[in-house]
Order: sequence, then C-alpha cells, then structure tokens
Amino acid sequence: MNGILIGCLYLPNGNPQPGPKFAYKLAWFERLIAHAATLKAAGIPVILAGDYNVVPTDQDYYPSRSMDGNALIQPESRAAYARLLDQGWTDSLRALQPEGPLWTFWGYLRQRWATDKGMRLDHLLLSPDLVASLTAGGVDRWVRGEPNASDHAPAWIDLERGSSGRRPPRIRKAPYNGTSCGQDG
Repeated sequence: MNGILIGCLYLPNGNPQPGPKFAYKLAWFERLIAHAATLKAAGIPVILAGDYNVVPTDQDYYPSRSMDGNALIQPESRAAYARLLDQGWTDSLRALQPEGPLWTFWGYLRQRWATDKGMRLDHLLLSPDLVASLTAGGVDRWVRGEPNASDHAPAWIDLERGSSGRRPPRIRKAPYNGTSCGQDG
C-alpha cells in the first residue's frame, strides 16, 4: 500500500426543493454513503474531495433569509453529510479550523464576494488512517478574486506520509489585493 485513493466528486445541487432534483440529490448522497463505507472497509487510505453541495452547519454560511429554502442547508442534506462523517471520515478543513467562517464559495449575485458572504460547500474528507498525517490545509481565497473566476475557491490540504520522502514545496501565488476578501484563508 504505497498510495492514496482520491475520490473526486460533485454532489448534485438539489434545487429547487422539494421536488425531483432534491430527491435525486438525497438518493445520490445515499449511494455515496454506501460506497464510502465500502472504501473505508477496504482499509486503504482515502480522500473524498469535492463540491458536496451541502453546508454542514450554520457556522458554514453567511446567514441569509434567501437561503431558507435552499437544498444546500436542508436538514436532510445535513443529516446525510453527518451520516457520512459518522462512518469515521474526518472533515479535514474543519478539523484544522474548528471555529468560524471557512468559506469556499461566494455566489455571483448580491455582491456575495465583495461583502464576504460565503459558504462552505467544498470538503476534503479523510479516512481514519490519514488523519494523523494532516499537517495543513486552507482555502486559496485569492483565486475567487481573479477576473472571470469560478464562484468556488480551491480548498487544499497537506499530508505528511512517513519520513522516507520529501514533499515538493507548495507553490502559492501572492494574495489578491483587490478586496479585503482576497487574503489567503
């Protein structure tokens, strides 16, 4: 066992809810939970990374009445995410920063980026055997401030695996200075 299995995913958005798109999201989530259990039982190091399209807790988004009916914050979506974590997966970014905002997404509408009204939709979940090797992680917020940027900023982690090799240095661009939101987070 020399490697790490990395599962990259994009969980369906589920809006509008209620309706068939939300039902599809929840069914997709159940398949992910079942597959994740199989991966965990295999005993190999795994990272499940991607846009989960779920805001796990209230601290993971800027509160807004406009979100009340959104599939991203519904109890069913949050419960599915919690069931995934209950299998023994670790939410790496939240483990590194247990308190406060940790946005990975700022919508294009309503000046969400300029006013730092974001949410955390992107997650890097670690199997139990990788948790001890988690050394750093964050969100490269500056990317969101670039011209024609995605509404998501890259989330990343560093793992230290044994002492037999050296990781290459992480290449990072200087923070975007166009707004106060452009600092590395």
